[in-house]
Amino acid sequence: MAEHRKTENPSGPNTDGFPGFDPKSVDPYIVKDPEALAVNLARTVEQLGKAASAWLAPRESGRKTDMIADPVVDMVKTLSKVSEYWLSDPRRTLEAQTSLMGSFFSMWTRTLQKMSGEAVADPDEVPQDDKRFADADWVANPFFDFLRQSYFITSNWADRMVRDADGLDDHTRHKAAFYVRQISSALSPANFVTTNPQLYRETVASSGANLVKGMQMLAEDIVAGKGDLKLRQTDTSKFAVGENIAITPGKVIAQSDVCQVLQYDASTETVLKRPLLICPPWINKFYVLDLNPQKSFIKWAVDQGHTVFVISWVNPDERHANKDWESYAREGIGFALDTIRLATGEEDVNAIGYCVGGTLLAATLALHAKEDDKRIRSATLFTTQVDFTHAGDLKVFADEEQITQIEQRMKENGYLDGSKMAMAFNMLRASDLIWPYFVNNYLKGQEPSAFDLLYWNSDSTRMPAANHSFYLRNCYLENNLTKGKMVLAGKKISLGDVKIPIYNLATKEDHIAPAKSVFVGSQFFGGDVTYVMAGSGHIAGVVNPPDKRKYQFWTGGPAKGDFEDWVETANETAGSWWPHWHAWIETLDSERVPARKTGGTLNTLEEAPGSYVRARA
Repeated sequence: MAEHRKTENPSGPNTDGFPGFDPKSVDPYIVKDPEALAVNLARTVEQLGKAASAWLAPRESGRKTDMIADPVVDMVKTLSKVSEYWLSDPRRTLEAQTSLMGSFFSMWTRTLQKMSGEAVADPDEVPQDDKRFADADWVANPFFDFLRQSYFITSNWADRMVRDADGLDDHTRHKAAFYVRQISSALSPANFVTTNPQLYRETVASSGANLVKGMQMLAEDIVAGKGDLKLRQTDTSKFAVGENIAITPGKVIAQSDVCQVLQYDASTETVLKRPLLICPPWINKFYVLDLNPQKSFIKWAVDQGHTVFVISWVNPDERHANKDWESYAREGIGFALDTIRLATGEEDVNAIGYCVGGTLLAATLALHAKEDDKRIRSATLFTTQVDFTHAGDLKVFADEEQITQIEQRMKENGYLDGSKMAMAFNMLRASDLIWPYFVNNYLKGQEPSAFDLLYWNSDSTRMPAANHSFYLRNCYLENNLTKGKMVLAGKKISLGDVKIPIYNLATKEDHIAPAKSVFVGSQFFGGDVTYVMAGSGHIAGVVNPPDKRKYQFWTGGPAKGDFEDWVETANETAGSWWPHWHAWIETLDSERVPARKTGGTLNTLEEAPGSYVRARA
């Protein structure tokens, strides 16, 4: 049994459950000014009407067509398969009902014991550290304690129904578990005014003024999303790209249809002879690596003596509909390599790829191997999947039926709107990235604080139709890259042909590119692979400056065998992996030359971070 947690209840003396419950503790829940509350509820309805109008307007005019039916239909079809298993046999039906009712009877018994003055511990299935239930009255108040326990008992039971349903294929079970988590997150009592003690008290204390402000913000966010909800996660007014974010000095020195190439000004007297090319993902913008001078990997690399070049991908529109992976490989990575040669005179380059940018880089390396192009002499991959067997919850969206639906939508404009990808990523961690902001913004009526990482996260990008279709089918659906079946430029490519040294960085808590997936992918390259696992997740594990002294990283032997065995024997080092990576680079080639002039003999086009990155979806 889990140890019962002590709580501090600001509204009463009881600090451990509700033995000796103090009736006075309910005072903050009693409406003191019903007239003011009634007026504010009317104003809330008025603001809600404005939100509804903002949602309806583009649909009535034909400017927006809802596609909400597709994911809902898929969810219903998937969960119906789970229900079919439990309802098809009366014995199984009784077993499922008995399991749930038994848990509720036990909870009711515990509640009665608490009411009689006994100190009773919660069962193990009711967690004590869920931050959604941090308020003291979730434990101290009998009503809210009952709701909290009911929620966890029911959601855990639903998880078990999926886990124990026989006859489901792996993909269907994965989707069912994902959808159940989404439903559980949405129906948490923490998300509703009358079932969340803090929200209830604040609504009573302000006579509903919080709801008026919240519905006003809801209407504003639907207007900002042009008919869709654009959930605000940070105060975007506090940031401007090129002014207080993405400000490392540099120049745009070349431009193609799909990217700009940036070179950053040297800050050291000598620099490594091999320039460094960074290929970021196009499912977000490159400046996650240049948020501010204190967090910037780009600035840190410049300060270590790297001549840093970065690809800044275009935010595509209908003109880019037919730009596929070959286009991004040729007009992106290939174009950047040509630019580096013109700017520095160097053929040999160290390259970095981040997330899908790393997947593109790996595929391009395999293509280069076919073409005997040896310009990239080493590659570093940040949280990059090349094998998608263990690709995590994003695989929920990648089956033939769903990809076909996405392709049909993309035909309308030639691209997938960035908000659709942003929502998919947010759904992977709905309890952290959706519902806390829903509660804070629209129920508490509070503006979110300014946070540069969340500003970057909200600065979404579109996906060109041909590019995105190729990615979904070749990677998530068919896993062609590690099967040796991916075709680029008419050539069937193989990672086994990639013989250059690889530094393959995973992050321990990554929900987009799981560490195990990155580990498995390491085994398909034909050369030496240094697998490193950093602490934290997909962003914080990568953007971890050494002077912050946060997290840790693990190193060990080759990425062979089972991932769990590698982790068990790996060596842990406190702090950032950045110095470890730089030392790895220098073991390959530490030769230095005098610092280079930005752009060399090329004419610069504009100051970094350039115009492509400023285009908003």
